[in-house]
Amino acid sequence: MLAALASAGLNSASLWANEVNIYSARQEELIKPLLDKFSADTGIKVNLITGNADELITRISSEGRNSPADLLLSTDVGRLARAKEQGILQQVSSNILDSQIPAALRDPAGLWFGLTVRARPILYVPTKVDPSELSTLADLTSAKWRGRICVRSSNNIYNQSMVAALIAHDGVAVSEQWVEGLVRNLARPPRGGDRDQIKAAAAGVCDIALANTYYLAGMLADARDKADAEKVAVFWPDQAGRGTHINISGAGVAAHAPNQANAIRLLEYMVQPAAQQWYAEANHEYPVLADVAISELLKSFGDFKADSLELSKVAELNAEAIRIMDRARWR
Repeated sequence: MLAALASAGLNSASLWANEVNIYSARQEELIKPLLDKFSADTGIKVNLITGNADELITRISSEGRNSPADLLLSTDVGRLARAKEQGILQQVSSNILDSQIPAALRDPAGLWFGLTVRARPILYVPTKVDPSELSTLADLTSAKWRGRICVRSSNNIYNQSMVAALIAHDGVAVSEQWVEGLVRNLARPPRGGDRDQIKAAAAGVCDIALANTYYLAGMLADARDKADAEKVAVFWPDQAGRGTHINISGAGVAAHAPNQANAIRLLEYMVQPAAQQWYAEANHEYPVLADVAISELLKSFGDFKADSLELSKVAELNAEAIRIMDRARWR
């Protein structure tokens, strides 16, 4: 599928400088094949540095005008918003990015852009939970779920963004009640990542887990984790209303990018249909282009209605979400 990018109508590589520097919170194996194809098609060398998202943001900030970073690649709108707030991203004007990426999945000022979509549904153990019992995210505060839910810590950006989306829809008071109710219904103190919540459900610690589809699909594709992953099923909450909460992996051009044009060129390359299909399939995430096919694993989870909330609003409410979670003692 990546071969199709060679004829995607891109300009000649001779018109551009010969490198671009990426600071990436995505693991190398999840992005490097696409970057290698970009280099092969354009002649632009890609220099890749991987690491923790927050540490990369701090690094770019401390490097200041001397930073070699051209592009920051991250895994949640909350982190991209932090980069924007710290002034380490620059505004990008691109007809390609604006036409290919839905407005809800990019910064209104053009400082960050969604490249893939992640969904955060309810995962349940079919032997313990009848899906007819499930309905909305709000219902997880019901007494029937007391001691039956696993979720990771409140310091996790995915949970912060989920609560921020609730605030955007329902306001602070209702969202705080929801967080308090969820905490009451936890089967254990939060610990570990999304995969750990799935494994806990498979082991009988809880009957329900909140986790991104990316992690479940990755476990199903890994022989070491497949047996655990097969013990849970996906339920898409809020299908009669606002839709299931989603987030993005995305990127922004660094404020002092020495190879600005190449950084924009790479962003535009990554939203070409062939790149979108590979990137989404390799990472088990949903493409931002609606007409690009999803992986077979994601198809097995079924179709769903996604929340259409502008993710820039989620980013703006991150600090309020953290305050609510702290007050509810979600640790």
